[in-house]
Amino acid sequence: MTQTAPKYIRPKDIDNRATFWQRVQWRLETIGWDLLYWGPMKLLGPDRASNFGGWLMKKIGPRLSQHKTVKRNLRLAFPDWTDVQIEQTALDAWESAGRVAGELPHLPSIDPYTSGRVDIVGLDVLDRLKASDKGAVFISGHFANWEIMPATITQRLPDAVMTYRALNNPHIDRRISDLRAAYGTQINAPKGVGTRELMRALAKGQTIALMNDQKFNEGVAVPFFGHDAMTAPGPTRLAMKYGVPIVPVSTVRTGPARFRITFHEPFMPETTGDETADIQRSVQRITDFIEEQVRANPDQWFWQHRRWPKEAWKAAGIT
Repeated sequence: MTQTAPKYIRPKDIDNRATFWQRVQWRLETIGWDLLYWGPMKLLGPDRASNFGGWLMKKIGPRLSQHKTVKRNLRLAFPDWTDVQIEQTALDAWESAGRVAGELPHLPSIDPYTSGRVDIVGLDVLDRLKASDKGAVFISGHFANWEIMPATITQRLPDAVMTYRALNNPHIDRRISDLRAAYGTQINAPKGVGTRELMRALAKGQTIALMNDQKFNEGVAVPFFGHDAMTAPGPTRLAMKYGVPIVPVSTVRTGPARFRITFHEPFMPETTGDETADIQRSVQRITDFIEEQVRANPDQWFWQHRRWPKEAWKAAGIT
């Protein structure tokens, strides 16, 4: 598929705050990225890179400070699990994260439609959206390799806008943007400055996609695994403002560099006239979907971030 130049958007404040030595560090990091990570992984091929990345992070992960966060999160989510179950799932979560890193250089060869590595369920959902010319808000979480979802959407809906968290290092951030473009995603909007892009897209009948499974301090408190978690209401607000459906998406790993992606049935947020209550219900519905997917494959979710406030850990007696 012939690609046009991607639309690259970057928050300028990240670069403007950088000191001279920060910029030097960025250059050195980029050299290390190219020589020690990207090049070697490319030589391995997708299957071996996935296996090696998983093996390596399973060794390194438990030595990192985030390992404590992973185990705390798992104890909070699964209070009936034994220490053995917690530790094994924590190791498997590190392996999953390592596989994502190993597969990243090979994304163009894991094409959802031509590589034979991705099973797509619910493709008719995309076709219906394309025929409607109305737009939609796709929501998902950091399941398996979450980079598979954008390409599956944008190769069917080329004008779709994907959100992402910009990396501090502008050189690596640009490399990732170019990779996503080669994979089929032409419009990447970073969180924060990308809000205008999302609104413009929906106003023109295009679709947008956002992750809705990470902590958002200014968000809405909704139960997640039985404990309140601050959750971004942005996807719901956008869907309500433009009168478009929310489409849940899940990704499951079925093998090294192999996946099953499912587009679930769209739903419209309720609009009863009580906006606060309507937003709360929709955010809860999205969060329930995320929880359902995590419970189905707990080893394939990104447990390394602090999804719940520290107070939740303390209330549960988790140290």
